Amino acid sequence: MVIAVLAVQGAFIEHEKVLKEIGAEVFELRKKEDLDRPFDGLVLPGGESTVQQKLLKELGMFDILKKKIQDGLPVFATCAGLILLAEKLSNDDRKGFQTLPVTVKRNAYGRQLGSFHRDGIVRGIAQDETLFPMEFIQAPYIEEVRGDTEVLAKVDDHIVAVRNKNQLAMAFHPELSGDDRLHRAFLQIIQERNA
Repeated sequence: MVIAVLAVQGAFIEHEKVLKEIGAEVFELRKKEDLDRPFDGLVLPGGESTVQQKLLKELGMFDILKKKIQDGLPVFATCAGLILLAEKLSNDDRKGFQTLPVTVKRNAYGRQLGSFHRDGIVRGIAQDETLFPMEFIQAPYIEEVRGDTEVLAKVDDHIVAVRNKNQLAMAFHPELSGDDRLHRAFLQIIQERNA
């Protein structure tokens, strides 16, 4: 199983490490030519969504990745990645891939000082008896879900993780948690698609 990790900006190395530890083959997407390699899944890491989007467009990768996601490529998005996927942002006019039918509020918890940790339930991933450690860093949250988007986790009544078909997205950073269950769940989504 081969996973492409967007590596133009942000916390991509941490995702790569977790994915390699659980047996995935990983390579970095840094330029348009990297998209010529075959891959089974895509990781959109945390970081600065505005910078990532700008670089994706400048490097000629934006439209190709959007089409791949629309065509069913499994994608795992954290923090800035969630913002890139969102159909709508409530507090920003910029438009990313717009493939995930949700409305997201950027920097919902404030700037860097608004970072915090919670342990919570992630439906289908971490049930009550084993809470999932959630690291929020300058995080967004999801204000509204549409269509068949499934809510997987909430913190203080705010939606912080969702799944819609091939898209698994969260406001927190599971790659920093020391818990690989969400990455394993992503690989399971890929296996189901390839079965």
